[in-house]
Amino acid sequence: MNISFLHHPIVLIAKKEIMDNIRNKWILLMTGIFAALTLLISYFGSLGQGWQDLGLTIAGMMALVQYLIPIIGLMLGYAAIVGEIERGSMSALLSFPLKRIEVLIGKFLGLGGVLSFSLLVGFGIAGIVISANVSEVDIGQYLIFLLASVLLGLVFVALSLLASSFFHNRSTAMGLAIFLWFFFTMIWGIIMLGVAMLSMDVETAFTSGFPDWYYAINIINPISAYGTLVSLNVGPVSSSFTEQAFSNPAFYSSELMATILFLWIAISLIIAYIFFKKRDI
Repeated sequence: MNISFLHHPIVLIAKKEIMDNIRNKWILLMTGIFAALTLLISYFGSLGQGWQDLGLTIAGMMALVQYLIPIIGLMLGYAAIVGEIERGSMSALLSFPLKRIEVLIGKFLGLGGVLSFSLLVGFGIAGIVISANVSEVDIGQYLIFLLASVLLGLVFVALSLLASSFFHNRSTAMGLAIFLWFFFTMIWGIIMLGVAMLSMDVETAFTSGFPDWYYAINIINPISAYGTLVSLNVGPVSSSFTEQAFSNPAFYSSELMATILFLWIAISLIIAYIFFKKRDI
């Protein structure tokens, strides 16, 4: 491996973020949470009937994962920029020949690496244990679930850096991070349902489904895009979604959902850089 690459400012900052989280035991804690959650749902989710296969385990986990990954991603990064500014370490860091974009990208890669490692190892260990105890294993579906979960985590790490770049103290950055979690996990769904009910007949909505514009707006929410991405590729999750609501519209595709998640990451980081660049440090 090229030695100069290992000493690139972005790589050094990413390594610093990873080491800080190792020292704070964040990686071990999150890895344990993800592994334990998966194993518990797989074994006890079948009401004492033993291990469920990976597809059914994913279906049982979806609701919890959609709440857990966003809040962990937000808590990982909400103080990454503003915290260092408050401590005075950011001014010392920028006294070196570093660009602010390098600092931002390095922190994103480091924090994203921490969350991604925890997800992949935690869910991976649980997947191996479950695979050893069930007869039918669809590794492909489980890998898609893992990669989609990583992508969702990266979205909320990017959003946390946006909050950290915008505010001038950690308490307000944390407040925005918590608000974003509530907004995307709870408030968004209430607003969407309210708009749909006001714009169409209730009986029609629950017999024929919602119009296409409802589904188009709903997947702007990264959590909705993530849930749809998994449901399109994991049979038991798709069946669960169909039972709870309605089948996905024809224009939904895995490529569209992945693109939405990537756009959330890119746009969040661009806006974060704009705010960070204007900060007087």
